[in-house]
Amino acid sequence: MASWRVVVTQRNFDAQTREHLAAHGCNVVEAELPAGQADADLDEDTLAHLLQGAAGWIVGHAHVTDRLLARLPALQVIARRGVGYERVDTQAVARHGKVATIAIGGNDACVSDHALGLMLAVAHRLREGQQRLETGSWAIPLGSDLYRKTVGVVGLGRIGRGVVQRLRGFECRVQVCSPRVDAAWAKSQGVDVVALTQLLETSDIVTLHAPLTPDTRFLIDAAALARMKPNGILVNTARGGLVEDRHLLAALEAGRLQGAGLDVFVSESDPAYAEVTRALVARPDVVATPHAGASTREALDRTNRIAAESVLAVLEGRAPRPECVVADGRNTHEKNQGRLAA
Repeated sequence: MASWRVVVTQRNFDAQTREHLAAHGCNVVEAELPAGQADADLDEDTLAHLLQGAAGWIVGHAHVTDRLLARLPALQVIARRGVGYERVDTQAVARHGKVATIAIGGNDACVSDHALGLMLAVAHRLREGQQRLETGSWAIPLGSDLYRKTVGVVGLGRIGRGVVQRLRGFECRVQVCSPRVDAAWAKSQGVDVVALTQLLETSDIVTLHAPLTPDTRFLIDAAALARMKPNGILVNTARGGLVEDRHLLAALEAGRLQGAGLDVFVSESDPAYAEVTRALVARPDVVATPHAGASTREALDRTNRIAAESVLAVLEGRAPRPECVVADGRNTHEKNQGRLAA
């Protein structure tokens, strides 16, 4: 049986998936990260050292760059344990003849749950209630229902659709905005398809589930926030960078919104926003979590297994699930090598 070195630079890699890889000829090496550090904090030299000789890499949020890939000739496949891949240079992956995959279908349910949890927590002012009890006060902060509210869902991938389905249990009126909407699906779910401006102006809660691209960066800025209802709630469990956090902080400080539920922040990729994040997190009308929406035990086990199956498929010469592949340069690279040899 072949023996491939597979490096995992993400925490919480379960024993069952590790054993599954080992049973298929993989020598699994888990990076030992200092407490409080993620693979996104590792510099290029550290990553290159960890990955020397590796055929497979199961990665969290590290930047996968052209320069790093050039230092890793043995690497065949980069499998993200997650679904966002804005930190993966997919063109460089293809150019170097490698494959990059994402773990589609592993964390949809828990992120959808997390979004609903943030909606409820902000609407019912749970943070403020606990803060008052901690000071000995039983004064009740008056919240609002999720029941029968109008909720605007921006982005209709797996997570967005999961949120729509969950909102049916609260008898919400749901309206969606997405570049691609299956009209039959929308009709079956009883949702309205609207433009972003209408969604912002008429929704009691706006929840974001779009990918971060050059077109969606700062999709929610001062102008968009000004369109929202005065007591509106903004929820972002998608990507930091969809919301201009400075503008959101200003809107909250001005009393323009009831509050916000945030799992992601611009400061995750731009340290210049660190003070803005601290100011947002300190506010009683903000319920914040540390990019934890996809991190339940069950979801991590699922995404570990999907990432591992993608790694095995590439190493064994098979095709990974098509929906998981975001870059595949194997054929192009082989053709280029053939031309060079000729």
